Amino acid sequence: MKILITGANGFLGYYLTEQLLKKNHQVIATGKKENRLPFHRYENFEYATMDFTDPFAVHDIFEKYQPGVVVHAGAISKPDECEQNQWKAYSANVEGTITLLLNAETYKSFFVFLSSDFIFDGNQGMYSEKDKPGPINFYGTTKLEAEEAVMEYEFGWAIARTVLVYGKPPEGRRNFLSIVAEKLLKGEEYSVVSDQVRTPTYVEDLSMGISSIIEKKATGIYHLSGQDVLTPYEMACQTADYLGLDKSLLRKVTAQDFAEPAKRPLKTGFVIDKAKMELGYAPISFKEGLSLTFG
Repeated sequence: MKILITGANGFLGYYLTEQLLKKNHQVIATGKKENRLPFHRYENFEYATMDFTDPFAVHDIFEKYQPGVVVHAGAISKPDECEQNQWKAYSANVEGTITLLLNAETYKSFFVFLSSDFIFDGNQGMYSEKDKPGPINFYGTTKLEAEEAVMEYEFGWAIARTVLVYGKPPEGRRNFLSIVAEKLLKGEEYSVVSDQVRTPTYVEDLSMGISSIIEKKATGIYHLSGQDVLTPYEMACQTADYLGLDKSLLRKVTAQDFAEPAKRPLKTGFVIDKAKMELGYAPISFKEGLSLTFG
């Protein structure tokens, strides 16, 4: 199966590319910049530079490779950046998605879109696929508008929503747990919110969930996250304990203590029963994820 991935140089992109290569799929990994992926040993790997906000570049890549599957994992995903640069965020996250959909349509590609728990308002938490979205920041708004465009796609599509992805960071790519570890190893204090609730997602679980969507050509919306319900502060404390570091350096704060441009939903987290039943999705515990991240 010929699969084109956007955002392949990113954290998820690295693991998803590796997962699909190991399953012998032909992968065309794309990114805005030069290749950062160390997968040249695989004969079924190819990298192409592509800015998915450039309609001409996207047209040329699709015409060259004619992918059977498109996984759109690329985005401007930092909420504060989206809030402060709304035109840029809309151009990338919404218009870029539409450009990819228009080109995928030409080749009737199966389209998989990566979305976020930030499409929800955070008032109730533990959301299922049937719950009504209501974003409270511009990042969430762009992801929801992109979802709506995907739902109008004429051929097969799936939306994979996820929550706070963590895992062993490939070179040059950081995530929440690796930042916590960096700060504590340096003996620096680090403020972590204690009043936001999430179901953190181990990156290889997410990759396997997406791989299953592709192989089953499963259509519709799927929630892919971990099962443990934790606050970022609890995640940070468990990280410190696992690494034997001084967790007294972690400052327990609330969302109100941070003057961040983008408001964060307080309670998200996902119900993942649908993914378990239809995809065979079986995420590991946060404790197991810690051992794989730092082991």
